[in-house]
Amino acid sequence: MIEFFFDCSSPWTYLAFHNIQPLAREFEENISWRPILVGGIFNTINPSVYARRENPVPAKIAYDKKDMADWARLADLTILMRPKVFPVNSVKAMRGCIWLGKDMLPFARTVFQMYWGEDQDISQDTVLSEACRRCGIDAEAFFAGIGRQPIKDQLKANTDEVMARGGFGSPTIFLDKTDMYFGNDRLPLLRDALSRRKAGAVR
Repeated sequence: MIEFFFDCSSPWTYLAFHNIQPLAREFEENISWRPILVGGIFNTINPSVYARRENPVPAKIAYDKKDMADWARLADLTILMRPKVFPVNSVKAMRGCIWLGKDMLPFARTVFQMYWGEDQDISQDTVLSEACRRCGIDAEAFFAGIGRQPIKDQLKANTDEVMARGGFGSPTIFLDKTDMYFGNDRLPLLRDALSRRKAGAVR
C-alpha cells in the first residue's frame, strides 16, 4: 500500500501526484489518497518554510525556477513558477477532496491544473464551482458537503496524523506504513524500494 498525503497548493506535489500514478500501476500497488492542509504543518512544526520566504537566497531561487521547469518538462505538465496568489488558502479544495472520497482524483487533478497551470485562485468559490463543473460534480452539494464538521475534522486528523508519523510537508509518501519518502524527487527511491520488495517476494 502506498499512502500519499497531499495539498494541492504545492507545485512539487502536483508533480508527484502526476508521476506516482503510473509508478503505482507498474507495480500493481494501490494508492491511498490522503488530503492534508500543509499550512497547518508549517504553522505547527515547520516554520522554517516561512523564514526562507522572508529571507530568500537569489541564487537558490534562480536554480529552483530551472529545477521546476526541468521537472515540469519531463512530466509534460504546465507549472507556473509563481501564481498571482501565492501562497493560497487551499482549505476548501482539500475538504472537497475528502468529501469526494474515492472519487476525488479527477477533482484534485483539476484543482492542481487550475492553480498551477491556469493561474486561478483556488481559494475562491467561483473557481471551485468551475472545477466542479469540469468534473461533473454538483456544486451546491459540494459546498454543503465541505461545510460539514466531520469533513473539517477529517482534514485536521489527516494533517495531525502525517505530522505524528514524521511528515513535515507535502507530498509525504509512505510505503507499507513506515517507509517514508518526501517530495517528487524521491520517487526514484520509492521505485527502488518497490523493486526490492518485488524481488524479495519472487524469491
